[in-house]
Amino acid sequence: MSDAVTVCAAVFGAATAAFLPRVADRLAVPRGTPPRSTCADCAEPYPDWVRAGATCACAGRPVWTVLVGALTATLLGVTIGPTLLLPVLLPAAVLGLLLAMIDLRCRRLPDPLVAALAAGTALPLGAGALIAGEPERLGRAGVAAVLCGAAYLIIALLPGRGLGLGDVKLATVLGFVLGFAGWPAVAAGLAAAHLINGPVALALLLTRRATRDTALPFGPALLAGALIGVTLA
Repeated sequence: MSDAVTVCAAVFGAATAAFLPRVADRLAVPRGTPPRSTCADCAEPYPDWVRAGATCACAGRPVWTVLVGALTATLLGVTIGPTLLLPVLLPAAVLGLLLAMIDLRCRRLPDPLVAALAAGTALPLGAGALIAGEPERLGRAGVAAVLCGAAYLIIALLPGRGLGLGDVKLATVLGFVLGFAGWPAVAAGLAAAHLINGPVALALLLTRRATRDTALPFGPALLAGALIGVTLA
């Protein structure tokens, strides 16, 4: 049973991730700018939002996107198995991958996508906890969300920290998910995010691809940290 669940999870992750490149390319625009309607490389008009594989005919195949989607889903399938969390976290992981792709390209976490992530996790997890007679999990998740959101809001308000409100909103949503899994997941997820972001920032500084004043995206580290926290819980 567990092997079948893992295989199905991996197929789901790979298949859905294959459709993300064009969506990410269209949404990776500055705040207040409408979604991109043409390819950024060849200016070919986009006839639609959905395209499996490359963003455009001029682009290469999104091997890394599919690979990350498959590996993430496989990790969730192996560590979580057929539980209440899995059918919620699999689509959430795909949406998280899309957010990470956009944040890496334009340092922005679109509010509609963060809101979709919030609704897609809080509603089913909350309903599942109440049906299962575990309201304490829902309460813990709410407290964790408030604490994470407040902590990152304070950090974002500090001068020179480089965090945006999108990071604060995402941290709040991920805090809910981690809190649902347990306090150890919250601690591990938050610690992992900074342990991931720190070496990446240092490497960029050493290779002169960034300076101390460069604003770096923090969303991918938050998402990766949350994945680690959930799988270690």
